[in-house]
Formats: sequence, C-alpha cells, structure tokens
Amino acid sequence: MKRVGMLTSGGDCQALNAAMRGVAKVLYNSTEDVEIYGFQDGYQGLIYGKFRLMTYDDFSGILTKGGTILGSSRTPYKLIREPGADGVDKVAAMKQTYYKLQLDCLVILGGNGTHKTANLLRQEGLNIVTLPKTIDNDLWGTDMTFGFQSAVNIATDALDCIHTTAASHGRVFIVEVMGHKVGWLTLNAGIAGGADIILVPEIPYDIDKIVEKINERHNRGSRFTILAVAEGAISKEDAKLSKKEYKKKLENYKYPSVSYEIAEQIQEKSGMEVRVTVPGHTQRGGSPCAYDRVFASRLGSEAGRMILAGEYGFMVGYKHREIVKVPLEEVAGKLKMLDPNASIVREAKMMGISFGD
Repeated sequence: MKRVGMLTSGGDCQALNAAMRGVAKVLYNSTEDVEIYGFQDGYQGLIYGKFRLMTYDDFSGILTKGGTILGSSRTPYKLIREPGADGVDKVAAMKQTYYKLQLDCLVILGGNGTHKTANLLRQEGLNIVTLPKTIDNDLWGTDMTFGFQSAVNIATDALDCIHTTAASHGRVFIVEVMGHKVGWLTLNAGIAGGADIILVPEIPYDIDKIVEKINERHNRGSRFTILAVAEGAISKEDAKLSKKEYKKKLENYKYPSVSYEIAEQIQEKSGMEVRVTVPGHTQRGGSPCAYDRVFASRLGSEAGRMILAGEYGFMVGYKHREIVKVPLEEVAGKLKMLDPNASIVREAKMMGISFGD
C-alpha cells in the first residue's frame, strides 16, 4: 500500500488540477494499492490535519479546470519556525500529521516560498516530491513552470484589446502585468502583444528614455504607444537606494502602483493622455491553455513514476525540452531572474522595443 499526501500552496494558477490529475492517474494505474490524501488550503491543512481521502473520481474531469480542488493558502517561510497566535509549532505539527497518516511521501505543488518549506520538511526526514507552479516562471532549476503560459496568454489578450482603443483615441496605454521580482511574464506577454515599451524589474528604467521613445513614435506618425509594465518595475533612481531606503519611500507612496507613477510622469513630460489598465488576478484565473494542460500532465506523470520508484527529495523540472528531476536543495531559496543580456531581450531590442534603459 502506497499512502501519498498532496497539497497546493501559495497563489493559485492554471493547471494545478491538471498536474495533480497526472500524478493520480499514474498511481491509480499502477499495480500497487494506493491511497491519496488531499490536504486542504496548502500547508495549513498539513499543520491542522485538515484532509480527505481522495477517490479516483475526484481526479476525473479536472484537466481543464482552473484553480485548485484542494484550496490553497500562503504560509510564509520566514514565519514557519515561529509559533502562530495559537501557539502551534508548525513544523512539528506537519510532521505529526505526516506520520499519523503513515504517508510514504508528500507531493507539494507550489512556487518559490512553497519550495523553501518543502525542502525544510525534506531536511526533517519526510519524503517529498514537488511540482513547479507559478505564473512568474521564476523557479530555479526548471526552464518552465506550469501556469506561466496560460498567464502569458491572458496578459497578451489584454494588450491585444488595448491596442484598438489606444489606436482609436491616440493615447498612451500602460498595461500592468503581474511580477514583483522577475520580468518573464511581462517580457513574453509584451513581445506577443506588440508592446512598444517593456519595463521589467531586472532592467531599471529611465523615465526620459521612455518619453523619448513615445515622442519618437509620435514624430513618425504613430497615434499611440503601448507599455507593458511589470508590477515590480523600478526606476534607475530607486534602484540605487538601499533596501531600507526604498522600503521607507514605499511607506509614503501616493500611487496605487508603479504604473500610475509612470503614467503621471509621462503625461507631465510629453503632454500626451495616458491610461492605465491592470488585468490583475485574471492572469492567474480561468482554464489552463493547451500547452499547460500537456506540460502539467507530463510533470505529474513523472512525479507519479518517482513515487512508485521511491525517488524522493526532488522537484520535477523541465530542462532542454525534457522532464528532469532536480534536487530540492538546489531549488529552495533561489530565484530564476531574467538576464538583462539574454538573447530574448537583445532580439526584442533589435525589433525596436524599448526597455527604458
């Protein structure tokens, strides 16, 4: 008998259900007897023993379903060793639940913070297999995360829709794309959506360079300019501040987000009308695209194989178009940043896209 626990942690995204389905199908189709326990609301379910014994039918019909059938929550890694308001020792409680159910392993689907806690549980002696989930595509050790391509499609649709109204009214439009620390989503959606300017956290911008690009387009007869701006885009001036200084600045920040600050500066310097559109959480919602359905299913299938083979302590990743297993200790705590000198950035610049630098 194989007893497997499963949970989804952190922000939700498309294809979580598809990935879990992939794991379950491999386990149920094996010659071994299998029990799958689904923990509700991420690590909170493991901490407080909120779970249910899943059935084959629970994983039927969920390939195209967005979100997560298990629910999710954020349990910050930096607080994982600190007792909560109720005094519960989170790590001890998770281990107790694991051993009480006599689990052979725990399958954890999540992003960067989730993987830190997963690696901690591995260090505590639990058998762990993880799957790389995040629309940010910022997990170390994998070329791709599931949810990313679906989010790119949604952000691209937003940019496509903005093009028609921007062209009709001759305005500058800013579309704010999710991504506080990395710019993979903004970069890919910006290129796919025909953005004229793309601002990402890894390449600090100069507002004068942005206005210069807008004026250049206007002088060529272009009636509008589209900017794809990451949530975490940062100016060259702010990039020079220490973390403490930047945090202090944000405490008195008068704008809803950086996009509105950029919009005000562009309007003042160019005299052009500027509008901001924020697709927000729509980028994490809806059904997974075909790519993510296939990709998540492949990752889940490999996770199922690893469980049956007793290969624990790994994240299932994707390298050079092949599914691979990556040691958890190599993944935890590392972000896959966008290299400002990456070929995709150079190619975008050759096409005339400005990064404000």
